[in-house]
Amino acid sequence: MPRALSSDRIARLPRLSRFGWLMGLYAENFVLLTRLFEPADLAPGRHVSSIGDGLDLHVEVIEQHAYTTELRLTYGLADPVTGEPDPSAFLRLYRDARQVEATHCYIGRRWQDVIGMYPPPAEVVGHRMRMNTFLGKWLHYLAERGHGVATLRREGAAARMA
Repeated sequence: MPRALSSDRIARLPRLSRFGWLMGLYAENFVLLTRLFEPADLAPGRHVSSIGDGLDLHVEVIEQHAYTTELRLTYGLADPVTGEPDPSAFLRLYRDARQVEATHCYIGRRWQDVIGMYPPPAEVVGHRMRMNTFLGKWLHYLAERGHGVATLRREGAAARMA
């Protein structure tokens, strides 16, 4: 009898779809990114966060729109084969929905090399989950290292201060 009771209890628990999980990642990343850099308040252009470890974080605000901010996070490192900043993540912050979406990540390979040019929808969702999980881990790491609003300067200002 206890076995039937536990299976009934499990049957009543709601299941979170992969899409629902992805939306949860977007919301969590919004909180993390907003606490770190307050990107909605940054002027378009390049900013750099330096904590004195020799590995500066570059935050490029590509565009500020009425309800969204488009930006790119990267270090000053380049992939030796492609010359692309590695790692890097293109992000879209939705202020009204309180979500941040990693739209593209470059971690040694481009998305086309990872999932192909015409992937099935399930593969796209899986890839987005991996990108946004990576983003969440990276944001946690940056916070632990001490990056944040207090360490962020306009790139030209950082160069003049040095």
